[in-house]
Amino acid sequence: MNITSLKHIPYSVLDLATVLDGYTAADTFKTSLEIAQQSEALGYTRYWFAEHHNMAGVASSATAILIGFIAGGTKTIRVGSGGIMLPNHSPLIVAEQFGTLASLYPNRIDLGLGRAPGTDQITAMAIRGENMHAAHNFPKDIERLQQLFSADNLHSKVRAIPGEGLDIPIWVLGSSTDSARLAAEKGLPYAFASHFAPALFEQAVAIYKNNFKPSVFLAEPYVIACVNVVAADTDEQAEFLSSSVKKMFLGVITGRRERLKPPVENINAHWDQL
Repeated sequence: MNITSLKHIPYSVLDLATVLDGYTAADTFKTSLEIAQQSEALGYTRYWFAEHHNMAGVASSATAILIGFIAGGTKTIRVGSGGIMLPNHSPLIVAEQFGTLASLYPNRIDLGLGRAPGTDQITAMAIRGENMHAAHNFPKDIERLQQLFSADNLHSKVRAIPGEGLDIPIWVLGSSTDSARLAAEKGLPYAFASHFAPALFEQAVAIYKNNFKPSVFLAEPYVIACVNVVAADTDEQAEFLSSSVKKMFLGVITGRRERLKPPVENINAHWDQL
């Protein structure tokens, strides 16, 4: 792919509301707003937050609230979830929350949905209680959301107010081929988490495109690839800066979840912790 073709790709931002070492969640939210405003000024398309829980370095647990905060501080950029972990929530509550957001910020709200808990199993149990198998209901819960958003739900005994009749795009998020098949089957746009599952990206996208069924929501397949990007003046400086993210992933693997640490010169010395 050449530079000319890259210019025609719509770019967006996924924000984990990462808390830096020595700073607070309040500091993080202020920084997120500044980044969103700058992204909007540069012509970025979307600004999404990812739902995570019980992580010292990630403050995006109340995802819908952050979406409202960013949407209120910007004017045109689309704001949404990348994603809401639907098995953690009632579809009705999600419909009401995003219906409220879409009513406040018309034609600017996206609803990306994932099936993972966004945390470890112990925390997932605290969130879901006895409903630990809720992920198996993910396809049906998407259908319930679509019904709640539909204007045809007018005479139902359970309605999303606000939410009903609003145009809120639903995206399927995933890091596996299962999510690709689901998005294709339902004719929905697909966002792949290649920032932490790059090995399956090409296979998942191929499955999605080859099996896509046009729907009332989408006529042809549409994919977002989430990738890690480190920008710097030189490759050496970029490698140095990337050590902070590598240390964060190392903490996730080893169970030492800390706030984002400053970069280090020799990241290889830290692999001994594995």
